[in-house]
Amino acid sequence: MYYDYHIHSSFSEDCSVDMEIIVKKAIELGIKEICFTDHIDYDMTLEGIPEEIFDPVEYTKEINRLKGIYSGQISIKKGVEIGLQPHIKQKCMDFVAKNDFDFAICSMHTADKLDIYHGHFFEGKTPKQAYAMYFEELYNSIENNPYYSVLGHYDLLKRHVKHDADKIMKENFDIIEATFKRVIEDGKGIEINASGFKYNLGHTLPTKDFLLLYKELGGEIITTGSDSHGTGYLADHFDYVYHMLKETGFRYITTFDKMKPQFVKI
Repeated sequence: MYYDYHIHSSFSEDCSVDMEIIVKKAIELGIKEICFTDHIDYDMTLEGIPEEIFDPVEYTKEINRLKGIYSGQISIKKGVEIGLQPHIKQKCMDFVAKNDFDFAICSMHTADKLDIYHGHFFEGKTPKQAYAMYFEELYNSIENNPYYSVLGHYDLLKRHVKHDADKIMKENFDIIEATFKRVIEDGKGIEINASGFKYNLGHTLPTKDFLLLYKELGGEIITTGSDSHGTGYLADHFDYVYHMLKETGFRYITTFDKMKPQFVKI
């Protein structure tokens, strides 16, 4: 039975599927627990898409309604995916602090104040420069930030720019190591995001080499997420994900309640 902790619904600008449809599909698939993690992205520059700001009151109301209907069939948690950038860190922290979430993913969808999705961030940069800036800004976003649970799709840039995996690790080892150490010291974690398969990368985000380093440094908190926008990819490739976690030495995945981690044996 799987735990999918990265799911988007119609509360995100890039998804049109209602929460209840997703819940019904998750039950059909036998998923034990889901966590909705709709987007909050301040100061985005995505072409044709406004800032993704949902109403937390309506969001909470709908999740609580579904909990009441489907209690006993599936566990539903209230999460959020925060699109962090260093210059809006305080604004993001304030949002999470006041809205009683179970879980918060710290992701970066922009860097250098430019969106990654449409490729503006990569203009005028070599892959080496892009990765260095991305990792540095992400570190700055989590430093002295208690209001998140895990890092989302840590090596996200692999979706958008080709660069040898060994080079990514070697060229950025110091900042990657410093980030994982910071995450561990702060009692936070990372997610294994299965969307790499949806994007035909053939692997998770992050890849196994990152996962091994995180484990070697003492990392224990780890969640599994499909990054599904609707029903099509719920718990996608989770058999592979859970097997990879075991191979890497993990015996537990992590769930969250009121931002507190709980460990579930794989």
